[in-house]
Amino acid sequence: MRSLARTLAWLIGLPLALLLAMFAVANRQPLALELWPLPWSIEVPAYLAVLGALGLGLVVGAAAAGLSCLGVRRRAAQEKRRADSLARQLEALREQPPA
Repeated sequence: MRSLARTLAWLIGLPLALLLAMFAVANRQPLALELWPLPWSIEVPAYLAVLGALGLGLVVGAAAAGLSCLGVRRRAAQEKRRADSLARQLEALREQPPA
């Protein structure tokens, strides 16, 4: 199973990396980025603006997904502690002699 995942990663990742490299080579012209209310402007290559926005979106999306899981993980940890406590209580009751 691990080798299948690794093979699929190579089959998808290598062509994607080649496409990104070709995109970067083809879009080297400068692009002026202006932050509207501010008077400043930055000149960057067009590929850097596009790939940077994609990378920023990836990071923000991963952070949002991670933060959305925090509540579920906290609830799972509480339920695990509760299950452990109940298991200890059940074991203690089993060890007591019958009345």
